[in-house]
Amino acid sequence: MLLENLRYIFDRRYTDKVSAKSDDPAIREVAQLLKGRSHSPFARSIHVRMVDAGSPNDVELEEGLMMSPRVDAERFGVHFVASPRHADVLLVTGPVAKNMHIALIKTYEAMAEPRAVVAAGDGACFGWEGKDNYALAAGTGKVEDVLHVDVKVPGNPPTPYQLLAGILKAGSVLAKKSEEHHHHKK
Repeated sequence: MLLENLRYIFDRRYTDKVSAKSDDPAIREVAQLLKGRSHSPFARSIHVRMVDAGSPNDVELEEGLMMSPRVDAERFGVHFVASPRHADVLLVTGPVAKNMHIALIKTYEAMAEPRAVVAAGDGACFGWEGKDNYALAAGTGKVEDVLHVDVKVPGNPPTPYQLLAGILKAGSVLAKKSEEHHHHKK
C-alpha cells in the first residue's frame, strides 16, 4: 500500500486506468488532469476556502458530495479550510449579492499569494439574467465583475467531478503563478 501511494505521488507515468475509460466526461477530465499535473506543492496540495456569495445552495450540495466516499477529493490533495489565511483557492458560488460584495473581497484579500479564484455554477459564472439588478454586485452578480476569475465551472449545478476538475485546474494555475513569482525574484 505504501509503495503504491509513493508511486502515485512521484511517478508521472502512473495513471488510473479505470477513471480514464469512464463513461462520464468529467471523470475522464479529472483523470487527465491528475495524469498531467506538475510536481509543485500548489498543484498537489490545494487548500480551498468556499464562499457562498448568494447561491440557492445547489452547488454547495455538490461540493459536499465531492468530499463523500465516492469522490473523496482529499485523496487528490484537495482540502477545504475554514480560514482564507490557510487557503490557496477561493471557490465562489452563486451570483454575488450586494450584501456579500465586501465580504468576498475581504476574504480574497486575506489569502496569501499565489492565490486563484474558481467561479462555480452558472450564477457565479454568468450572473443573474437581466441587467442592473439592484440586489447584485455590479448589477449582474458575475464573480468576474468583482474579482479576477482563474477558472470557471459552469453548470446548474456542476457535478462533484466537474467541481473537482475546476479545483485541479486552479492548482495548475497556482503552480504557474508560483513559478513566475520565483523567476521574477531571481
